[in-house]
Amino acid sequence: MFETQVVPNWLMQRAYLTPNRVAIKVGDREITFEELHNQVLQTARRLYSLGIHKGTKVGLLSNNSMEMIELIHAIKYVGGITVLLNTRLTSQEISWQLEDSGATYLFAESSLSTKVDNGNNIQIISFDALYDIEPCTEAEIQQEFSLLEYDTIMYTSGTTGRPKGVLHTYGNHYWSAIGSALNLGIHQNDSWLACVPFFHVSGLSILMRSVIYGMKVVILEQFSPSIVNRMIIKENISMISVVSTMLFQMVEHLEHENLHYADSLRCVLLGGGPAPKSLLEKSKSLNIPVFQTYGMTETASQLVTLSPEYSLSKLGSAGKPLFHSQVRIINEGKEQPPFQPGEIVVKGPTVTSGYYNRMEATKESIKEGWLYTGDIGYLDEEGFLFVLDRRKDLIISGGENIYPAEIEGVLLSHTNVKEAGVIGIEDEKWGQVPVAFVVGDQLTYEELEKYCLDQLAKYKVPRSFYFVQELPRNATNKLQRHKLLELVPIHEN
Repeated sequence: MFETQVVPNWLMQRAYLTPNRVAIKVGDREITFEELHNQVLQTARRLYSLGIHKGTKVGLLSNNSMEMIELIHAIKYVGGITVLLNTRLTSQEISWQLEDSGATYLFAESSLSTKVDNGNNIQIISFDALYDIEPCTEAEIQQEFSLLEYDTIMYTSGTTGRPKGVLHTYGNHYWSAIGSALNLGIHQNDSWLACVPFFHVSGLSILMRSVIYGMKVVILEQFSPSIVNRMIIKENISMISVVSTMLFQMVEHLEHENLHYADSLRCVLLGGGPAPKSLLEKSKSLNIPVFQTYGMTETASQLVTLSPEYSLSKLGSAGKPLFHSQVRIINEGKEQPPFQPGEIVVKGPTVTSGYYNRMEATKESIKEGWLYTGDIGYLDEEGFLFVLDRRKDLIISGGENIYPAEIEGVLLSHTNVKEAGVIGIEDEKWGQVPVAFVVGDQLTYEELEKYCLDQLAKYKVPRSFYFVQELPRNATNKLQRHKLLELVPIHEN
């Protein structure tokens, strides 16, 4: 089989094929693929001097930067396994993930190096200190990558219990890039604006596509709707990955400033869960080419994406699986017919082989090659996937299934609502009832209740509305519903 074969070192091959193409742009600084390769080679030789060789697990703690990109590639050059760490984690959480993964080295952005407790006897090296290390000229550099070998470990968000380290092979990342290309196409002048973090799979996949496609990536350290919109227009950006809350802010800024994107923008890849219909309709009215997508850490980024020709006729769908992937809907062990909801179950070469040191969790989630995602959705009569919600977020009230995302979508269609989050709380009579948390201006309980009653069955209307300044989100702006429970007044529980 092809996946048992080796492929050339991605960046090394790209530097050979198209050395003078721009690989990365940060601010006013541009670097070609040949220049990136040469810098990565020197960094790899420094890693080798430290004792980082094939199979060594290496932690990486950084915001988006040129140095982070160099290290991601340099660790591959020496055959190490990169453990990507979320910069928003506490010192205790970082230490736990480093210990759990078996990492023996940690490279940290200089401003973040003090955040890590060295109680695990892990060698911590700041980016600044790395460049003082003498390169080893005899370093063993990986000229080829085996698609079956492990490349990265990335921890799930850990919404319940301890997070799990998802194992990604080179093949997982490679097929993710190929599947995206077969769906979205590759244009010679494509450039991807990266404003999601590289320690998240959606951000890391952009870097993989860059070297496999030969595509320029424009880097932003953090998301800002005004800066993103300016960059899209100024840099002739063609592709960008966002989640719903980011797109909402971008659209809001566009309208406020009376701006329009150039024709060069051909894909806004929208992930991070079901998108409110109102947001999709607003984007459509502004001619923003939004392509909903569905994926997760376990699938090495997107696994389902809405192809361009269906972006209008299947509004609200995540699309069909990428060319080499499969999707089923399973309920109580049986595959469901069209429009019947159940658990989304997926299969393909981008799906992880399992969780690091979590044999039971792996057996529970992956059965005969199929990954049981824990998400709820349905397929229509043509095989288009509609994602309803996370299984663990499902609210069962009086025997009725209530999907928080549906209620959130209705709330977000209100002109004065900026953000909305819905969870279920225990109720003596109904088992569970929904409650909503809302960010917005000039809102009242009575107004929102009437607004929901006009659009939702009565049992879906939140029993309570809480007005808050902000909603808890993770590093990629995904809503963390499990943290909303902490905001419910004691008498409600």
